[in-house]
Amino acid sequence: MDRIENLCVEKGMRMTEQRRVIARVLSAAHDHPDVEELYRRSHQVDPHISIATVYRTVRLFEEAGIIARHDFRDGRSRYEEATEVHHDHLIDMKSGKVIEFVDDEIEALQEAIARKLGYKLVDHRLELYGVPMEE
Repeated sequence: MDRIENLCVEKGMRMTEQRRVIARVLSAAHDHPDVEELYRRSHQVDPHISIATVYRTVRLFEEAGIIARHDFRDGRSRYEEATEVHHDHLIDMKSGKVIEFVDDEIEALQEAIARKLGYKLVDHRLELYGVPMEE
């Protein structure tokens, strides 16, 4: 079993074969696919999967905290496995490519700002939007 499928089983979720396919497709994704892309990839594995099944499954996985939804200003909700390892995103506004990164200086600065304002930082999400620099 893959990571997402294991998480579903650990949470006591009933795993149909179609849910297993969708879980495997999500686990194999190295990008942040939207539902239509998940449907296209899942349908290649199992032509009996409907887009409605993908929508329902994605919502179920998200509500269970197995996947995370992102809205990167392109009008589509995009998904990735919810991990305990924090990372931020840089979105290429021309291509739509999403680049994941971790920067210790940014993390420390965010915590310092929260402390300065009288708060303990418990969570955050950073999304940077940019275009390639001209050479």
